[in-house]
Amino acid sequence: MDSPIAKTATRVRNPLPEGAVDVAVIGCGLGGLMAAARLAQSGLRVACFDSHYVAGGCATMFERGRSDARFRFDVGLHYIGDCGPEGQIPTMLRSVGVSLDYVPLDPDGFDTLVLPDFRFRIPADRAVYRDRLVAQFPSEKRGIDRYIQFLEHVDYASRRMEQGGGRMGVGALVGTLLHGRLAARYQNATIAQVLDSCTKHPQLRAVLLGQSGDYGVAPSQVSALLHAGLTNHYFRGAFYPKGGGQVIADSLADVIEQHGGSVHLRCGIERILIEDGRAVGVRTEGRGGKEGVDIRAGIVLSNADLKRTLLELVGPEHLPSDWVTRAKGFQMGGALFLTVLGVDADLKQFGMGATNYWQFDSYDMEACYAGALPGGVMQPRGCYVTSGTLKDPQTPGHAPPGGSSLEIMALLPGDAHAWAVDPAEIDAGHYRKNAKYMEQKQRVEDDLVARVERMFPGLSQHIVLRESATPITHTRFTRASDGTGYGIAATPAQFMKGRPGYRGPIPGLYFAGASTRAGHGVVGAMTSGRNAAQRIAGDLGRSLP
Repeated sequence: MDSPIAKTATRVRNPLPEGAVDVAVIGCGLGGLMAAARLAQSGLRVACFDSHYVAGGCATMFERGRSDARFRFDVGLHYIGDCGPEGQIPTMLRSVGVSLDYVPLDPDGFDTLVLPDFRFRIPADRAVYRDRLVAQFPSEKRGIDRYIQFLEHVDYASRRMEQGGGRMGVGALVGTLLHGRLAARYQNATIAQVLDSCTKHPQLRAVLLGQSGDYGVAPSQVSALLHAGLTNHYFRGAFYPKGGGQVIADSLADVIEQHGGSVHLRCGIERILIEDGRAVGVRTEGRGGKEGVDIRAGIVLSNADLKRTLLELVGPEHLPSDWVTRAKGFQMGGALFLTVLGVDADLKQFGMGATNYWQFDSYDMEACYAGALPGGVMQPRGCYVTSGTLKDPQTPGHAPPGGSSLEIMALLPGDAHAWAVDPAEIDAGHYRKNAKYMEQKQRVEDDLVARVERMFPGLSQHIVLRESATPITHTRFTRASDGTGYGIAATPAQFMKGRPGYRGPIPGLYFAGASTRAGHGVVGAMTSGRNAAQRIAGDLGRSLP
């Protein structure tokens, strides 16, 4: 396994493009990288910019520990679905010449819910899932079957949309009305409203909502179609990319460079240049006391945080008034606290396997999210636990020989003021000297380590490395609004057509990333990049390979 920073020095020192480029890409997350790879393959001159020291956005890794005892951890890519030979991710990557290996998680329980009184393993098979639910809650069979029918109807509608390239023709629409009527009925509903039609049983509802951390929005607010789409996604199999989440980003960045494009790290963008109402390039942030540099571009594609792109990089003065109002009113997805552990033992001895563990303090999922809202108490109400070592045991490098890597995550408020931090301190990292911030961070870290110890007794005695990143850390490295990795929240009003498309509100400006119509997550981000590239190529009168 290569170091996550193997290409950092080269890409930090990369000279800025001379003359104009065809496409300037802001943000080297998977959406921006996928778009750039496709456009570079078509012969366009592409330059990608990111303020971070590695490419990949949330799909990056970092390493800690002595040079002879390194541990590597994933930031945001912990598992992905539908990675069989014809799956969405392998198919998109093959389109740009990238072929990777994917390791399946335990198909009989890729996710394990750790609830107050019992555990429930979610299998990678909808029929088995249904039978397991009925066995656990026999009195709720009718409601379970209605919920499963809802998932099936959404799956049918989604597949017809995929076949139509994101559009639904008359035939597909008629088919959906006949075979996917629940998808049509609940297209503007929340998942809480769907569950209200299925069951009032608190334990069953908790199980059905047990993977909600994958989208980070409360049941009363999240789109029912998004919830169902994500649930169905993993019924096509749950996987981990062999070598860790960084391999996808690194492979795409290599494709860009192989086709004449460039990747510039530690090179944030201060402004999108606007002339006569059109995006015409970007201005880099100054380095080492030097002013930023203007780089002309025929097209500007922003894969950066959508809210900040509109209100800061473009500026309200250049936007239609309805877009300014819209951007200011965006509701963002949840924010995460991450604790990583280096362990000097095999995690199997504590009963852990190739599964993700979702631990909850209660069956009230709505309450779990209430605590993560602005003004909420800085107290986890559950956690997510996963290990690259267990998911990818044949790849050396996740941990020293005989050791294991472990990641623990929890939803917490992402607002800077909740952490006693001045937003102006974030980019420079000065908040790390803030005593109140550090005290809160330590308290949450201790809480998460204690949760893992309760779940797997004896593990804490083998911890040799521990470190944490707050939502403020996330904002610092990805520049995400409110520290979220989910983009704008997937509420019914901000889902599908409620999300921005790939053409921006002014000529020459395009969007990719978690806040666009393709949705959040690895598949959503990569799909956004593919779709944005298609729009750009089409508008330029070019065809993509």
